[in-house]
Amino acid sequence: MTIALLLAALLAQASPSPAPAAQAGDPLPGDWIAVPDDELLVFTLSNGRTVTLRLASAQAPVHVANIRALARAHWWDVGTSVYRVQENYVAQWGDATEKKPLPTGIVANPPAEYVRSGNSAVARLTKSDPYAAWAGYSRDGWPLAGDATAEWMPHCYGMVGVARDLAPSTGSGAELYTIIGHSPRVLDRNIAVVGRVVDGMDALSTLPRGTGDLGFYTDEGQRLAIVSARLASDIPAAERPHFQYRETVSPRFAAWIKGRENRKNDFFTVPAGGVDICAALPPVRKTP
Repeated sequence: MTIALLLAALLAQASPSPAPAAQAGDPLPGDWIAVPDDELLVFTLSNGRTVTLRLASAQAPVHVANIRALARAHWWDVGTSVYRVQENYVAQWGDATEKKPLPTGIVANPPAEYVRSGNSAVARLTKSDPYAAWAGYSRDGWPLAGDATAEWMPHCYGMVGVARDLAPSTGSGAELYTIIGHSPRVLDRNIAVVGRVVDGMDALSTLPRGTGDLGFYTDEGQRLAIVSARLASDIPAAERPHFQYRETVSPRFAAWIKGRENRKNDFFTVPAGGVDICAALPPVRKTP
């Protein structure tokens, strides 16, 4: 090899790989919208891990008001834990004894905020949903399912719901769970969905499975204690986490939906022509 060719080869090895070509659904910087600080709830666990939820105040306002009040009362800071982890179903946390009093002002049984009248979706998937007439996205970045008169948030991986007893109980919000397995959409419209885990999901999904009925831990020593729960708005500014959700109204987001419904690259040789809403959750990202 000549010196010129050798030099060219070395330069080629040293040069960075070209950036991937822009796709039609790629977001622009202005397509990201900050999640309000009072919609972020950070749980710190005794193993040092944190789990951050985004709260859906518009979808379940009374339940979310309860959750905010519980956090501000530091209710989860003492005597609570992750006490149930059921394989392919849920991780659940709160007071395993169900005896801890709720703070003054908490609504023990809010209205059944399982369904909301109207239709606020600003973007929809092409095909109908197996559990609803349609599935799509709200303007503020939430997954939705619905029919001609109502809408609700679906039980997808990472979504957060309010544990309850048999009806007429609706759950106060003190006992929460997140989906850690295949999306149990039969729970839609039967339980209040109040948000989504946006960071630290693996801190819950990788926990040992409970061996008791429904995945409850039979040994109290297996329970993972909760050290604290704080709204980001109550955390010092220098320590506060920040997240953004992607806007859902631009042609770029519509192209993103189309891309999720019809994967086209060297791996996907047969486009599906559609997608489950739980396989196309609205993008959320953590920011400095």
